[in-house]
Amino acid sequence: MTEFISLSDIESAPAGVWPNTPVTPFMRQTFLAALERNGCVGPGTGWTPSHFCNDDLLIPAYVKDHSYGEYVFDWSWAEAYARYGMDYYPKLLLSVPFTPVPGPATSRGNELPDNFAAVLNEHCHSQQLSGWHLNFTTSALTEQLKQQQMPDCPHQRTGVQFHWFNRDYESFEHYLAHFVSRKRKNTLKERRSVSGQGYRCQRLTGTDIEAEHIHFFYQCYLNTYRERRSTPYLNEDFFQQLRQQMNDQMLLVICSNSEGPAAAALCFYDQTHLYGRYWGALVHADALHFEACYYQGIEFCIEKGLKAFNPGTQGEHKIARGFEPVLTHSFHWLAHPGFHQAVGDFVQEERQHILQYQQAARAQLPFHRTS
Repeated sequence: MTEFISLSDIESAPAGVWPNTPVTPFMRQTFLAALERNGCVGPGTGWTPSHFCNDDLLIPAYVKDHSYGEYVFDWSWAEAYARYGMDYYPKLLLSVPFTPVPGPATSRGNELPDNFAAVLNEHCHSQQLSGWHLNFTTSALTEQLKQQQMPDCPHQRTGVQFHWFNRDYESFEHYLAHFVSRKRKNTLKERRSVSGQGYRCQRLTGTDIEAEHIHFFYQCYLNTYRERRSTPYLNEDFFQQLRQQMNDQMLLVICSNSEGPAAAALCFYDQTHLYGRYWGALVHADALHFEACYYQGIEFCIEKGLKAFNPGTQGEHKIARGFEPVLTHSFHWLAHPGFHQAVGDFVQEERQHILQYQQAARAQLPFHRTS
């Protein structure tokens, strides 16, 4: 059986676990370390780093005391445990914190070792954890875990996100040419509304992103949480560290009018994908969110030749703007046999509803049927 050690500090991992070319922006040591160094995870957050590591790869993992910031919702499972006088927390989560992006589970982007599910089961038993959860798996990892030959295999859970795909579009106008007339007019109306209100959007990358830009972005980000009477998971120091260490993979959109900057959206990108992550505004302006978070990102993908744009989780309003419903996958194993079986029954029934929802959402896409 493959031997792993447990690390409470991502920066103490051997240098050899990190490839020269990062597999995604979020599986970089820089990103994961910034979460720890700036207190976004760690003591007092309910996210206790407990990474699995050997000489070849690292698998980010966290002991969780709650289910916030995961985007695969299992609150009802915790409530069921409580009704029977049992503890659902702590549990083990294998995922990049606060990042609902399908991606690799390891630092090197390869699949998990073949015996790793058994390693996780044994670890949960020995550490008295209720179970383990692996969120937002790639297609290859999903297939690998589905083939696990174990008497108590992890259960696969299915969800839906809305992604945009670049089908060799030459410009935003070329992209809209694939829309039916009514939907195309609606999109053009939204973009004209933004410019008609006096807003202009600027896209910044690399060293053009300065500390003052991140400071402004964070004020917008913080204000959006305040309006929802909520507290953000991430702090400004985290974003400033990313600006200093990985601005080569950052896209910052700042929208301004005659009175100055008013809204901002922060994305990350690699050689093939753009990932929309954070948004905030100091004003309420018609369609400004759609412009900053979606249309500017689509234009960036077309200009850079990126294949896809994942704008973040949830949001049926993305459909009318050409974001297609795609399935996401996660895997779950619970140490209690009865609850493990109950969750298996639940996710199997839930999957049927998800597939129906995906089909219904696809029927609402704005494209010509021949597109």
